[in-house]
Amino acid sequence: MPNRTSDHQGTKSVLFRRPPQPGPRRPVPDDPTARSQVLTTKVGLQIPAGLAFEDWERAGHQLSGLVNSSLWWLGDWLIYGKENYTDRYERGIRAVGLQYQTLRNYAWVSGRFDLHRRRPALSFQHHAEVASLPVQEQDSWLDRAEKMKWTTKQLRKAIRVARDGEALDLTKPEQPERTEETRRLAVPGSHLQRWHRAATQSGIDFQQWVLATLDRAAERVLEEVED
Repeated sequence: MPNRTSDHQGTKSVLFRRPPQPGPRRPVPDDPTARSQVLTTKVGLQIPAGLAFEDWERAGHQLSGLVNSSLWWLGDWLIYGKENYTDRYERGIRAVGLQYQTLRNYAWVSGRFDLHRRRPALSFQHHAEVASLPVQEQDSWLDRAEKMKWTTKQLRKAIRVARDGEALDLTKPEQPERTEETRRLAVPGSHLQRWHRAATQSGIDFQQWVLATLDRAAERVLEEVED
């Protein structure tokens, strides 16, 4: 059961604590609650020795949920800042020690999905995979991913084979993705390294990040031309 109450120093909080057992509880020197309590700190987890596997697993579920939710939170936070503090929001980002490029990617995905269209059963990365598609296609693919319990890689593969007109069989082992023949673009190594870092910090596959970034740039240019 999650508990976000911080200690007196404000440096620790309870991530997971086993629910108390019913009935009267007697204080004992070796408190069993402490043995099933996982604490978070700014630099890591404090996990008690002898933690039961079931408790360790539950803590992992909570961590996964927090990581996934935090990407949405950061994206929504930046969107709000851009809309309400046009001349100050970048200063606010620097003041709290966050990277603008990372937040911009989170914000782009968050901006493509209103709250009521986000699927709690799917990860932020699932949504990122379809973010560049039209709204109806986004919903269609997310419906399938949720119903079939696809991983992010399975969703990406399904979209690729649908685009290429192949027969989809997700029971087969993952094969290297086939890329279409195209002209090669000479990119300096320093650029590639920076792009890889940006994709990693965004929690998005590198190829997907490149495509999404180019799509955003094209969308902005086309909007300016049409205006």
